[in-house]
Amino acid sequence: MPTKPDTESVAVLDADGGAGDGARQDVLMEVRDLQVHFGMRGGALARLTGRKKGAVKAVDGVDLTLRKGEVLGLVGESGSGKTTLGRTLLGLNRATGGSITYRGQDLAQLREGRLRPMRRMLQMVFQDPHASLNPAMTIRTAVGHPLRIHGLVKDDDEYDAKVTDALERVGLTPPERFLDKFPADLSGGQKQRAVLARAIIADPELLVADEPISMLDMSVRAKILQLMLDLKRDLDLTYVYVTHDLASAKFFCDTIAIMYLGRIVEIGPTDQVFSDPKHPYTKALLAAIPEPDPHRGVPRDLPRGEVPDAAQPPLGCSFHPRCPVALAGCGWEARDLRALLERRWLDLPPQEYAREKGLIGNLDVLSAPRLTTVALAPGKGHDSAELVEYLRQLREEASETEPREPFWRGVTTMREDGGQVVVEFAAPADPKLLPVVDSDVRVACHLYGESQA
Repeated sequence: MPTKPDTESVAVLDADGGAGDGARQDVLMEVRDLQVHFGMRGGALARLTGRKKGAVKAVDGVDLTLRKGEVLGLVGESGSGKTTLGRTLLGLNRATGGSITYRGQDLAQLREGRLRPMRRMLQMVFQDPHASLNPAMTIRTAVGHPLRIHGLVKDDDEYDAKVTDALERVGLTPPERFLDKFPADLSGGQKQRAVLARAIIADPELLVADEPISMLDMSVRAKILQLMLDLKRDLDLTYVYVTHDLASAKFFCDTIAIMYLGRIVEIGPTDQVFSDPKHPYTKALLAAIPEPDPHRGVPRDLPRGEVPDAAQPPLGCSFHPRCPVALAGCGWEARDLRALLERRWLDLPPQEYAREKGLIGNLDVLSAPRLTTVALAPGKGHDSAELVEYLRQLREEASETEPREPFWRGVTTMREDGGQVVVEFAAPADPKLLPVVDSDVRVACHLYGESQA
């Protein structure tokens, strides 16, 4: 791994996530309540009528401040929204709501005609260097294309001089050897260097790098990261580094933003986030890092289940269905009860499973999203008294054998009503991204509520 160079002092974040008054001049970009939703369409009838069927909330209310010269890492699992956020910062995805303030202008509100000239200062390095270069263009044409688009050169001599300089900066030397080659003639690492040359040739301020080393051989990954650090130093660049690789983020980034289901759940200086993670999801990510020593056993406390559907995210904290320390107000709902029952039934012998499942008439009533009060009908041959007693037994068993099962903390009422069993959950609360006492980290978690912030 490359050695991370010393960086300029980082501005202290205020309670709203912005920089302190003494460092406002260092702010390059401010993002406030950014939302990017992608509409969904249903079947053939819905497509014919043009009716949308919900939306995927790829980015759902993100606030962050990017300072000049900073390397900000967006880290999370696949589907967390990190790539969509990075693309939206450059206008490659249109924002559904919120603002992206850059040099006094809101990029989220600009039309393509006004946004296009600004892209000279805002460039992107894509994940796949093989797909980033036109196979029919020589390296001279591909790397220098931004110069033609933005009218930055007067003649062919100046064009060739700038392309040659860019290739030298990224280590494609001697440049004359590469100018007339096609992408197919280059290795993966050389292609990514060419992509970097194209990104810097127009002298940008901000580079969004989307997994820039994930498709490269292990032998060249560290070299590309070191090259990016060298370019940052020499050209005064600011980076947004999108990755799922915590190891590279630790060495490359000044600030880490942990994303989950379209939101930032923890953000702060890299060393603090890694040494003392606050959010349960951040702790789970760090616990999943492989241990290189095969003789050393490392305890794993990984979250259960999978990342929820972004089209129908959980209530409250989106991580609560997988969180081992979730509280009553984290957003429990009917779907969580169904998930609990199905996890339990997976471990039961067939006869026991059939008996317990038969106590509930229609399990599908638990599938509706955002349902905090649900009426369960007993199964055929059973009554509501049996059903409510069964649920109460499950709660008692969990307190004895599974003390860490947080689901039952969210259940406020289980009662019989008109031949059914009504289950009510605590009112959901959406955690805000708030500063933690005695730390530069902000976290969106009820374990660090306003009273502790």
